[in-house]
Amino acid sequence: MRKLVVSEYSTLDGVIEDPGGLDTFKQSNWHFPFFNEDVQKYKFTELAETDVLVLGRRTYQEFAPVWPSVTDETGYADRINRLPKYVVSTTLLQLEWNNSRLIKGDIAEAISKLKQEDGQDIMVFGSSELVYQLDQQNLIDEYRILVHPVVVGNGKRLFRDGNTMQAFKLVSSQQLGSTIVALTYQAK
Repeated sequence: MRKLVVSEYSTLDGVIEDPGGLDTFKQSNWHFPFFNEDVQKYKFTELAETDVLVLGRRTYQEFAPVWPSVTDETGYADRINRLPKYVVSTTLLQLEWNNSRLIKGDIAEAISKLKQEDGQDIMVFGSSELVYQLDQQNLIDEYRILVHPVVVGNGKRLFRDGNTMQAFKLVSSQQLGSTIVALTYQAK
């Protein structure tokens, strides 16, 4: 059985969205000043262990116009472009990014079916609304949080006010360069 893994960039105060808006590729984003070679290697390994992406509508709309035109020496862009992408949306009618499929109905059922298939990890990048829904249905097996040394004060957090108490098991921690800590937690 596959694992459903959520991978998020987070500030010290738990914010997971770009305070500047939706465009995660803006240089004003709080993540980019801390990006380093160790983060690049971590994200490449993470993607290499993945054979399906699940994205919320907003994250899909950020990624779809950008990734098809990205080229890099590592092969990261080629991999992300080739992977099957399942997009959860009630408003999108069609998807332009290759290998993208729409999930409009029962999210829990669709994700449970994907988890039952043979293969590598199923990865969710960003997608805070979707992550909240998946968390509420206990579908997330692992959280990978890259904590950045910055406080932004407001924005969407990984776990919202009003969430019920949950306990997690720390699976690993790793310093990435001199600034970012990668924490991996599994649901107990």
